Amino acid sequence: MSSGLASAVQFAGSLPGSILLLLGQAVVVVCACSDMVRLLSVPRSHRRYLANTVFRSLVVPAILATAVRALLDAASGVWPNVTAGMFVLVVLIYRWRTDTDEDSWWKGKGKALGRWFSRRAAFGLRPASAAAMQAGLPPR
Repeated sequence: MSSGLASAVQFAGSLPGSILLLLGQAVVVVCACSDMVRLLSVPRSHRRYLANTVFRSLVVPAILATAVRALLDAASGVWPNVTAGMFVLVVLIYRWRTDTDEDSWWKGKGKALGRWFSRRAAFGLRPASAAAMQAGLPPR
């Protein structure tokens, strides 16, 4: 085992590491429960909208938490936990990539937020005019 993985396993055994792993597992559980609610709810209902929004918001942190946990289990040699973690990881990725749902906050407001952010990010990247550069003026 490399020294980086050994120190990561040692940190996971400490109190702060255990708390972080516990929070990661809580995110995974909330994500899985919201996916179950999403599956059992009536299409185009408020409950389905909320469950889909929670699932779409938490699925990436849940995937990262599950992958880190599986890596730590593999580094410490707990192979049944690696198998269970990889199963959960595959299920999360499969549900995230294959089930495209119609109602989610990310469909409407999320896209608008993305457009707003891209406009703000592109605002400062405009090149200055040649006349302003010759006069030594800062770009607007």
